[in-house]
Amino acid sequence: MEIELLYFDGCPHWRVADARLAEVSAGQRFELRRTEVTSPEQADALGFRGSPTIVIDGRDPFATGDEPTGLSCRIYQTPEGPAGSPTVAQLRDAVGL
Repeated sequence: MEIELLYFDGCPHWRVADARLAEVSAGQRFELRRTEVTSPEQADALGFRGSPTIVIDGRDPFATGDEPTGLSCRIYQTPEGPAGSPTVAQLRDAVGL
């Protein structure tokens, strides 16, 4: 399984997502790749829906389809309310654990 964490350095939430992905992938056979998005053109080309965007095997499991692309922080709906990153439980569900 390939997991890609897309982020832009100006958003603090990507580090939380990175730590949570590391927790979820510990002991698993996941390839975790980090990609810094640096321009609006790159954001459009990658389908970057804000930082952090998590892509699992080429698909963003948290996308609803109406999120704009661009260099912004992304908000996720979690059981605790809106947050800058999915919860560990949400990430485990997204990767099928």
